[in-house]
Amino acid sequence: MRIRRAARRGAGGQAPAAVVVAVVALAGCGVTDAGPAAAGAPAGGARTAGGPVVRAYFLTANGTWAVARPAPPGAGPQTALNALLAGPTRAERARGLVTSLPAGPHEVRAQAAAGAVDLYLPWVVPELEQTAVSQLVCTAAAAPGIPGHKRPVDVVVRIHESGLSPKGASPWPVRCDETGAAVPMEADRAAR
Repeated sequence: MRIRRAARRGAGGQAPAAVVVAVVALAGCGVTDAGPAAAGAPAGGARTAGGPVVRAYFLTANGTWAVARPAPPGAGPQTALNALLAGPTRAERARGLVTSLPAGPHEVRAQAAAGAVDLYLPWVVPELEQTAVSQLVCTAAAAPGIPGHKRPVDVVVRIHESGLSPKGASPWPVRCDETGAAVPMEADRAAR
């Protein structure tokens, strides 16, 4: 009996000490009850050892995922789209990244404008999976070399569909939202 009581007292004496240590640790790391506070600009993403990068958006079980690829100086939206169309590398596929873009050689043309990118697709959008459209739009929006220095979520991507846009017809304007999904400008305006 005496041994059990002593063991209980010893264990009970350690618990308050553990609580004090945890409280001191949390207080020291800057956690407060005042809510979130601004912490500066968001992280800029992975960099490669040699310089500029483009980001190609591939798919995971949880949605789109941007991967950084080395790019030559002066790279722009066309370089980013070419990286996307090349598909995930062997190492990226081993990590579970895939694409929902149609297989085969396809040419997507991209042209940068002030705060925007014009995409000229060899497909019509209804023939593509929604995730494929998101891959194209988000890769274009995150590309370097777009005049105006806008964040990717603020870049307008104008989609010109193959054979459907007669001369002078308006392209389909979309944005890449914070989740990596393509959002039509009309839906984007309604959400704000």
